[in-house]
Amino acid sequence: MKPSTDLKVLFAELADCLDERDLHQDVPPAHLHDWSDERAGQPLALVTPRSTKQVSDVMAVCARHSIPVVPQGGLSGLAGGAVPSEGCLLLSLARMNAIEELDSAVGTMRVQAGAVLQTIQEQAESEGWMFALDLGARGSCQIGGNIATNAGGNRVIRYGVMRDLVLGLEVVLADGQVLDLMQSMKKNNTGLDLRQLFIGSEGTLGIITRAVLKLSPGVGGANTALIAFANYDQGLQFLKQAQTAFSGHVSAFELMWPDYYQFALKTLGRPDQFDRDYGYYLLFDVQSSHPEQDYPKFEQLMADAFENGTVENAVLASSERETEELWQLRDCVSEILSINAPTINFDVSVSLNRIGDFADQLKATLDERFPNLITLFFGHVGDGNLHLVAGPVQGGKEMEHAIESEVYRITRDFSGSVSAEHGIGLHKKKWLSHSRSEAELALMKSVKQAVDPQGLLNPGKIMD
Repeated sequence: MKPSTDLKVLFAELADCLDERDLHQDVPPAHLHDWSDERAGQPLALVTPRSTKQVSDVMAVCARHSIPVVPQGGLSGLAGGAVPSEGCLLLSLARMNAIEELDSAVGTMRVQAGAVLQTIQEQAESEGWMFALDLGARGSCQIGGNIATNAGGNRVIRYGVMRDLVLGLEVVLADGQVLDLMQSMKKNNTGLDLRQLFIGSEGTLGIITRAVLKLSPGVGGANTALIAFANYDQGLQFLKQAQTAFSGHVSAFELMWPDYYQFALKTLGRPDQFDRDYGYYLLFDVQSSHPEQDYPKFEQLMADAFENGTVENAVLASSERETEELWQLRDCVSEILSINAPTINFDVSVSLNRIGDFADQLKATLDERFPNLITLFFGHVGDGNLHLVAGPVQGGKEMEHAIESEVYRITRDFSGSVSAEHGIGLHKKKWLSHSRSEAELALMKSVKQAVDPQGLLNPGKIMD
């Protein structure tokens, strides 16, 4: 904030842009943090605009007064990307939550950035379509935040990440200018694809206000199995066999290491469905419009895998209830986090063929250095994404830093990414150089300087 800024003048100008009820000088505590434990600073106020014009007008006021702005969505982020910086204005998109249009003929949906993911999913389903992005925070996360962090989730192996699901964007720049990129064509080869500049930029280059989303044909259900392997290579062999059998339509390939699997069973109070322990457990499903018609093919895949020695054991869901119970093993992460709190939740990726060795080295290193630490491994391994829950972390920030140093050092040694889908935000900024070269970081900063020369948008996040 400029030393010369008169807050009465600032708030008066902001009030002229908004409904009176949408300027909050007393910021509700819920807006001071996200799902991470990051804290950065005290905001001046919170605004909750209801239109793109209001966002544009607010940004123009802030640009005149050099006031930093931190955009907020559903506040379900795990990297501190939406926490306030000192002296900033918080801008929540929550009131801009309309689903403006669903084109049933071509499978597109136009939405405002504050629309909740689950609402979008349900609206698409009601019209015979599916919005493929899915993740545990579906009931609270907002699509603008999903886009800003390039969210991934459970179905990336088949449908891709958020970059693959966005056809158009509307973005408000730091000076209040509105950038209309809302074209819904799937083919548009007219120079730089500016949409991609903002997807994954975590609100540091512009505020996403609206989007055109790509829908997929609706599904009637899925054939689901819980599969046991002796070693990681068997899992890779099975993935290839499954992708071949179903022409690339595998919808979920969620691998669980034994420690996670057993902890999930204990958390849910369930007995093990297998008669002995195995090296890896896979939650596997194939969605389709008529899963019952595809079931014989699903069974044949499993029979072939048993015969050629790829699969050690398997449980096939025979009802929707059994499918839900199998998914609960993978979806009880929030309960596991609570039991092991305080935890560090890692979200990393390496080449698919190296994940087994990568996880082995991580576990061996952490077990040796931190013998009292519980480490649980799982992830969307079909797309190279490994999650690690480490806790309880009892040594405060010093121990947290020591654990992160080991994990990200090994990630760097495997030429991996320190963030597969959660973003960089505030928390992982110090580790970004483990995955990006000096030249890449310099170019990112050059883009930031060109688009936001005053450095007003989400300052301190991703890069300085």
